[in-house]
Amino acid sequence: MRIEQDMKLDFKDVLFKPKRSVITSRKDVDLHRTFRFLHSGNTWTGVPIMSSNMDGVGTFEMAKALQEFKMITVLGKHYTVDDWKQAIGSGVKMEYLSICTGTGAIWDKDAKDYATMKAVLEMYPDIPFICVDVANGYPENYADFIARMRDEYPDKTIIAGNVITGEMTEALLLKGADIIKCGIGPGSVCTTRLMTGVGVPQLSGIIECADAANGIGGHIIGDGGCVYPGDVAKAFGAGAHFVMLGGMLAGHKEGGAYNEESGTVEFYGMSSNAAMARHGARKDGYRGAEGKVVSLPYKGEVKDTVIEILGGVGSAATYIGAQRIKDMPKCTTFVRCTQQVNTVYGNV
Repeated sequence: MRIEQDMKLDFKDVLFKPKRSVITSRKDVDLHRTFRFLHSGNTWTGVPIMSSNMDGVGTFEMAKALQEFKMITVLGKHYTVDDWKQAIGSGVKMEYLSICTGTGAIWDKDAKDYATMKAVLEMYPDIPFICVDVANGYPENYADFIARMRDEYPDKTIIAGNVITGEMTEALLLKGADIIKCGIGPGSVCTTRLMTGVGVPQLSGIIECADAANGIGGHIIGDGGCVYPGDVAKAFGAGAHFVMLGGMLAGHKEGGAYNEESGTVEFYGMSSNAAMARHGARKDGYRGAEGKVVSLPYKGEVKDTVIEILGGVGSAATYIGAQRIKDMPKCTTFVRCTQQVNTVYGNV
């Protein structure tokens, strides 16, 4: 047993330190980025904020809304081939889509989500991203599965995760992933930290993982923990190349599940009992839920929330002198907050 003594920080524990700037308006901040990915060699340009592949967030209707902002939607892995056929014919743009699969094919080559992924990619080869989604990206067979995916889909940009340490970020990149999802337990409806005691505070985790990825030409996603637009900005300031949002995009018209009687939308973690009831329990017999269910007030169309998020990120950039979202890490100085400031900011 050992204890790491260095301080680990979350979004609520820091603020940006403002500095002199020549930027006069948030409109002057370029929120787009262009990436060339490590293994696929593909390039992509857009706003590097993406939806999570959660129920109520990773939907085709969400994709239609986010593509107007040039943002990626990671679709839920429970969609069928027929769902994809109907959606692609209704105006969804493939350059802003990621299909998603789990790792059931490790044990069953005909696993439903994996079979759907293969069929969809055969029909729509222009879909650029594959997300191989698991809660725990540390088992050796997961890394081997990523290598297998790279062999099968050499021209696809592969998203792998979740992890939250530099060494595993490097390992998955070297196995063939292009982008690593970083975050263990920070999500608003995730209870992994309570159920297992595992995790790293998200801000410090992003800093470590981004440093590891940058060293070998890979990229990371800060996945989870953002409650306010300022948190999204802090994730970029910490070095995240992309930021993935679940709770901040939940509760909108595009996610469905609106209860007119209560005026609320049900939102739940994908390892919750609610998710297992809808999609089926784990086949290995594990019954511990690592997610919860919450009722959110109905928020209307997601575009208004996206505009608010982008406005917050752009404004943060003006405070620290960053003319592009790409420049935010090199322009960032974080100051640690006192407990009193934390209470005012919102200890969530």
